[in-house]
Amino acid sequence: MAGQYKSREEKRLAQQKSKTPKNKKRSLLKRVIISLFIIGIIGMLAGAGLFAYYASSAPKLDEKLLKDPIASEIYDMNGELITTVGKENREYANFDEIPKVMQDAVLATEDNRFYKHNGIDLIRLGGAVIANITSGFGSEGASTITQQVIKGSFLSPDKTLKRKAQEAWLALKLEQEYTKEEIFEMYFNKVYMSAGIHGMATAADYYYGKEIKDIKLHEAALIAGLPQSPNNYNPFNHPESAEKRRNIVLSLMAQHGKITEKEKEQAQKIPITEGLVSKEKLEAENGNKYPAYVDAVIDEVEKMGDYNLFSDGLKVYTTLDTNAQKRVEQILAGEATSFNYPDQEGGIMQAGITLMDTQTGEIRAIGGGRDTEEEVQRGFNYAIDTKRQPGSTIKPLLDYGPAVEYLKWSTYHILKDEPYKYTDGPEINNYDMQHKGAITMREALWDSRNVTALKTFQEVGPEKAEEFVNRLGLDFDHYYESASIGAVSPGMNSVQMAGAYAPFGNEGIYNKPHTVKKVVLRDGETEIKNDNKPEPAMKEYTAYMISDMLKSVINHPKGTGAYAKVPGLAMAGKSGTTNYDQKTREANDIPKSHAPDSWFVGYTTNYTAAVWTGYDQPNKFSLSPSDRHIAQYIVKDLMSYVHDGVDTPDFKKPGSVVEVQVEEGSIPAKLPSDYTPDDKIITELFVKGTEPTKVSKEFDKLDAPKGLKGKFNKKDKTITLAWDYDKKKKDGVTFEVSVLINGADKQTLTTTDKNGLNVENITSTGTFTFEVVAIKGDQRSDPATVNVNVNGGGNEDEEENENEQENGDGQGNGNGQGNGNGQGNGNGQGNGNGQGEGDGNTGDEEGDNPPADGEGTGTGEDGTGDDTGNEGESGGGTEDGTGDGAGDDSGGDSGTSPNSPGLFNQ
Repeated sequence: MAGQYKSREEKRLAQQKSKTPKNKKRSLLKRVIISLFIIGIIGMLAGAGLFAYYASSAPKLDEKLLKDPIASEIYDMNGELITTVGKENREYANFDEIPKVMQDAVLATEDNRFYKHNGIDLIRLGGAVIANITSGFGSEGASTITQQVIKGSFLSPDKTLKRKAQEAWLALKLEQEYTKEEIFEMYFNKVYMSAGIHGMATAADYYYGKEIKDIKLHEAALIAGLPQSPNNYNPFNHPESAEKRRNIVLSLMAQHGKITEKEKEQAQKIPITEGLVSKEKLEAENGNKYPAYVDAVIDEVEKMGDYNLFSDGLKVYTTLDTNAQKRVEQILAGEATSFNYPDQEGGIMQAGITLMDTQTGEIRAIGGGRDTEEEVQRGFNYAIDTKRQPGSTIKPLLDYGPAVEYLKWSTYHILKDEPYKYTDGPEINNYDMQHKGAITMREALWDSRNVTALKTFQEVGPEKAEEFVNRLGLDFDHYYESASIGAVSPGMNSVQMAGAYAPFGNEGIYNKPHTVKKVVLRDGETEIKNDNKPEPAMKEYTAYMISDMLKSVINHPKGTGAYAKVPGLAMAGKSGTTNYDQKTREANDIPKSHAPDSWFVGYTTNYTAAVWTGYDQPNKFSLSPSDRHIAQYIVKDLMSYVHDGVDTPDFKKPGSVVEVQVEEGSIPAKLPSDYTPDDKIITELFVKGTEPTKVSKEFDKLDAPKGLKGKFNKKDKTITLAWDYDKKKKDGVTFEVSVLINGADKQTLTTTDKNGLNVENITSTGTFTFEVVAIKGDQRSDPATVNVNVNGGGNEDEEENENEQENGDGQGNGNGQGNGNGQGNGNGQGNGNGQGEGDGNTGDEEGDNPPADGEGTGTGEDGTGDDTGNEGESGGGTEDGTGDGAGDDSGGDSGTSPNSPGLFNQ
């Protein structure tokens, strides 16, 4: 019995042992399920609690906000309301005015179960949850029409748990307080439809020019598809995308049984442009106030946060000067201007204009183009959207500005304008295909020389040039050598240009160009301020010296910016012109003198104006030389207007800059001497500590001629003049000979490079006072003078002796000097009787000095001249013997200067 029990007990234990693992597994699974259930309950409770918390902070339903999109108000610089964005472009439609085809299109696209849910579509939500798990949170929305009404009325578009919880809670409340028809009406009139318009009834009028009740199937499909991405599906701007979206809506309508397959296919075949209003009608009926400026404001507000000016009820306080803006628009329209636009058949000259406060960066006015005002707002704006190469306006920014900043070049710094090539080989040319040689940096700027700009860029280096322009708000893709004359990528617009130039007029301080001061949200309390802060962009000396040189661009008679000059206004500026490459010129038959773009930037201490002009099709329409002046005319007109009656101080010279008078043409710069002519003294600017200290000797006082002698020869009625001059100093020196007869007015006889002169045809008597002045360039010496008495009586010998003013010192008198008429005038004849040994010395080796009279004694044979050479040719007369009288031969190794004109009776 016991054994059996034992065996049974063992059997039972064995059975229990074999069952234990399975039971344990079941027990573990049970505990896991229970735990998950508990965790789920806790999670649900926590989620419910969090949902309740978020819901408790949700805003209250407001019928006004539900039914109307909130327009935004835009204020000018003085806080005056100038326009409202959004409100005017809305037509309200009641539910019973909305045709069934339009309702079906909306429901099929946005919320096919609209009439079956209570504000939240759990089936659609489940699909969205799966998509969010597989593709990431926020990848797909499950918002019903009710939720979209809530989101567009009260909440931000952020995809956060808080916003979704509040949206769901308010959607449930909305369904409780309003009927489905009322909610659909809210959505239908609230939704944004591109181009600043809200509501589908407004869209029907804007796009098709008809009331909503008259809408057709394919039109309803396009309108219903717009809310997903209004601007991208705008049929005027993106017809292909709009057509694809319309066809998707038609497919959804067929899928949900709203239309048949046949109706779908027929509607999809209709061109997207069919039924759309014409562009001309659209422009005529939808004009906006200050559209170019408002366009810039919209862009800036969007960058400040996720705001929509057309529906968010914002108050935007801008920097707009309405008077300046009106004048800009008048200029673009050609109203009361001193110039005419060179519009051509099929081509309108376009212009982009930016007027900015130099000291703050606040944009006062924007010109977005000509004949494009209605298109600018959310269309193409030539002031901010265009990207054109800047031409020579880049030179102060990329070349000369960095040269002053980093190399401390003076405004006098000498650069050689000469035939030159880029480092990689191609030749660079100036606009006039000429070269000016050594010129100052100032002249290189006012005459916009390309060669000197490239040389300057090379000396600065691309790294420093890039560093400099980066601080001016510019960032280009590359800094090749061709960038030195404007070949940059991407190009620039007038807003960027104004922003880059203004620091030159603001003591080197950069302010980012902006149109918005602050944005006040719809709660009336929250302010979003523009956080732009002034930043040092360059040294004060750089700003002032560049400005001073750029004033020469406008004020110099030959400056490239002379057409922009406003009398009495201290304005600096720079012109810029781009070029066509040879291939483009030839392919489009473009004249060599024509250009695709013309710029001008002008600035004072108050305002900076930047203007671009050109054509949409530059290869078809180009700018002639006179057309390129239009940009300067615009700047002149605008700057004259905004500065009228406004105190505008000149640019302030900092202590780091010194004004120094230098001698023009000195290389390197030298100080003028006491003898430098006034018209050779110019004032230039130097960074303190780099100014010149050496004095120029170029115009040191010339030595006066020495030993001036004069003799009257009665026989041939001539007066012979002779003088000495230091051979070492004579290079480049000429002599001006003048005479006064008996104290009458002085007459200039001639200028010669010889050391003597024969004055013929003496017909007057009395005292002849001769002056000889040495001249070299603009330098003049003190005069050397001699009196020669001319008497009518007495014998020849006595007459000659009486008129000798200075006797010779033993020189021979038989030198055969040519007298200019081909005859040796002295004939070499001694007139004494005694034998003598007078030695006849010849003139100097250059033949400049007529020989002095010889003194001899004794007797000898008369010397005779043996040559009758032509004028200026040397005579070869010789003297074999001497007498005790002075021979009057003036022959020598070489001839003196040509004879002077005769002197008539006084």
